[in-house]
Amino acid sequence: MATIAEQFVRVLRDEGVQRIYGVVGDSLNPVVDAVRRTDGIEWVYVRNEEAGAFAAAAEAETTGRLAVCAGSCGPGNTHLIQGLFDAHRSRVPVLALASQIPSAQLGTGYFQETHPERIFTECSGYLAEIQNPAQMPRVLRTAIQHAIGLQDVSVLVLAGDTAKEEVPGTLRPHDTLVRRGTVHPPADQVDELARAVNAAEKVTLFCGVGVRDAHAEVMELAHRVLSPVGHSLRGKEWIQYDNPFDVGMSGLLGYGACHDALHEADLVLLLGTDFPYDPFLPGRNTIQIDHDASRLGRRTPLDLAVHGDVGATLRAVLPKLEQKSSGAFLEKMLKEHHRALSKVVDAYTSNIEKHTPIHPEYVAALLDELAADDAIFTVDTGMCNVWAARYLTPNGRRRVTGSFRHGSMANALPHAIGAQFGAPGRQVVSMSGDGGLGMLMGELLTVRLHDLPVKTIVFNNASLGMVKLEMLVDGMPDYETDHAPTDFAAIAQGAGIASARVTDPRKVREALETALAHDGPYLLDVVTDPNALSIPPAITADQVKGFALAAGKTVLTGGVGRMVDLAKSNLRNVPRP
Repeated sequence: MATIAEQFVRVLRDEGVQRIYGVVGDSLNPVVDAVRRTDGIEWVYVRNEEAGAFAAAAEAETTGRLAVCAGSCGPGNTHLIQGLFDAHRSRVPVLALASQIPSAQLGTGYFQETHPERIFTECSGYLAEIQNPAQMPRVLRTAIQHAIGLQDVSVLVLAGDTAKEEVPGTLRPHDTLVRRGTVHPPADQVDELARAVNAAEKVTLFCGVGVRDAHAEVMELAHRVLSPVGHSLRGKEWIQYDNPFDVGMSGLLGYGACHDALHEADLVLLLGTDFPYDPFLPGRNTIQIDHDASRLGRRTPLDLAVHGDVGATLRAVLPKLEQKSSGAFLEKMLKEHHRALSKVVDAYTSNIEKHTPIHPEYVAALLDELAADDAIFTVDTGMCNVWAARYLTPNGRRRVTGSFRHGSMANALPHAIGAQFGAPGRQVVSMSGDGGLGMLMGELLTVRLHDLPVKTIVFNNASLGMVKLEMLVDGMPDYETDHAPTDFAAIAQGAGIASARVTDPRKVREALETALAHDGPYLLDVVTDPNALSIPPAITADQVKGFALAAGKTVLTGGVGRMVDLAKSNLRNVPRP
């Protein structure tokens, strides 16, 4: 016979889980010891359970497989909540073990007593408590099925003394891994979709992460109906590459002609996106396609809701679509896109090698140029989101991970840890802000402990740049956003990580080349301009006051890296029917 803890670990191992992220100790000890005695699975010690949950989320997003994290009783598992919210909102399969105080002490106000069965309700799709051996392994397998099947977080609560109890009988092999199927749309919805697209003169496609496996189908649709193609931040990496129809991104970090393309169209197709910023959507003449029926129509009124995977739906509707003959709308939007990028890009490329503090845009542009073609970038919330959105060029092989839905600070470094474990042969680059890195700086010790070759590029402006921008556009003087500068390179050196600090823009290229080529972990601390807030220099006071809707059109259109070259190429080769 085996204990619950032993069976728990064996089931995870047999389901393909290779590691558990967490901090050892206390009520988790039976599980940690079971990991020690089980081949094929390891314990990854992190400095904070929050980082463990972020790491699990990034591993799951990188690999597409279930990832696991754990926290001991009380504060141990409550630390998990930030990373679990991130995984829950990003819809990636994560299983979290929330260990509990001795079962006999529950309800007495015992040391470290909390109620994880209540605490994690809002950030999980499945939550259960294992109270006796008879529940194993069925409850664990049910949690795994929910995590994979729903692409969501499952949380299991297990008291330390319960984990030691023996499970009667022998654990039988059981293939519980859910293989997610394809959601095919109803035939009548496909017919309605075809009629609407054929009837519209000007169609715009707006793509989210749901087009991940449907790039070819979206391109065929765009060519058939001669439509501009915009995208959300999460959709960028899956649709912008090899895309002659690209008109940029909408939202608070938006750029290019996407906003106008959405609002001037006769018909907007929302493809695999749960884009939350409804003020940027036209609010009319909209059809949404999504495999998750619960998302349909919750952001904007719909003329038609189509329940199906984007790829399956487009394959069904394409034979029913007529080839449009006029590309006037597409050409107009491509010209506008190129013009929008061209008129602002010089603000971020002139005198860059003389400007100190260093332009963060310059650093991001060089990083995009020098990083591997299959690099995985993890991006801190804040201004690093802006630089990643504008400067990282998708190619179908690169990945970009961030807390794009939950918006948590300090995610980039722990995300990089999980991504590197999930993809040990690939280059992983953490685009860390100084604010985010300072919040979970202890995870540099995790990187060193496990000798992970993560490259941490610190955009160090000694400021909370996005918060400063929020205050300024609200008409408030920025307050408590700037702080004393920190030498993160010296801190990394003390942790045993190779590092360098750059203040001279003429040395940025060489420093990045050295960092990316280093065999092992490396931190590059780049001192950047705190006043670089992604606002073009010609912005007026009226435009600032009108930030709420102007952001996606004017305020945040500056700094777009190589995208202006892509826009020029697309305009020169306007697709023809």
